Amino acid sequence: MSRSSKRHGGNRSKVDSITAVSVNEAVKILGGFQLAKFDETVEIAIRLGIDPRQGTQNVRGAFSLPHGIGKQVRVIAFVEGPAADEAKAAGAIEVGSKDLAEKVEGGWFDFDVAIAHPSMMRFVGKLGKVLGPQGKMPTPKSGTVTTDVTKAVAEFVAGKIEFRNDAGGIIHAPVGRRSFEAAKLTENIDAFIQHVEKLKPTSTKGTYMKKVHIKSTMSPSVSVICGQ
Repeated sequence: MSRSSKRHGGNRSKVDSITAVSVNEAVKILGGFQLAKFDETVEIAIRLGIDPRQGTQNVRGAFSLPHGIGKQVRVIAFVEGPAADEAKAAGAIEVGSKDLAEKVEGGWFDFDVAIAHPSMMRFVGKLGKVLGPQGKMPTPKSGTVTTDVTKAVAEFVAGKIEFRNDAGGIIHAPVGRRSFEAAKLTENIDAFIQHVEKLKPTSTKGTYMKKVHIKSTMSPSVSVICGQ
């Protein structure tokens, strides 16, 4: 048995008999798992009681975690003029308009988030087929199509995250790193859960937040008590 398999087995044995616990307790359990050889990302998965086939029930958006996600976020900005220089100064790794759209259309995807000024959508609109499947297509709802490109760039560079439910009605999002202090990781998770709770579609019936789990890159998941 490989070392990673032994580590996973050992970690799994610590949660097999555990039912849903508070966020604070879940973070403690996560902190007790054997570490990998790198600083693992801590992720959350929230199963929602929605019908993803109904457009009015889909849940998506962007959220600034209180303590960021502990990694450098690569942001590009579709913007022209003086605002392009401001976006660059705010941390964008690439700025441009038609030229940047052509670069992306040609297969360049070395970025995490794309921000666009509304006036640039005439160039960005055609990128839906390549950016949509990757979850990188700028949209007003996620705050990535905005007239204040500089502010958006600064927020995403600082750790603002985009999220949306998948075809199974589950939201997956990074909420920090294993190296985070337990208190900061707990605050990030609590804040994100509360934010998603506020986004409950009015057309959703029954239990909205069905299951919540947290895990790190190499660990088993821990079930978290969630609201209705």
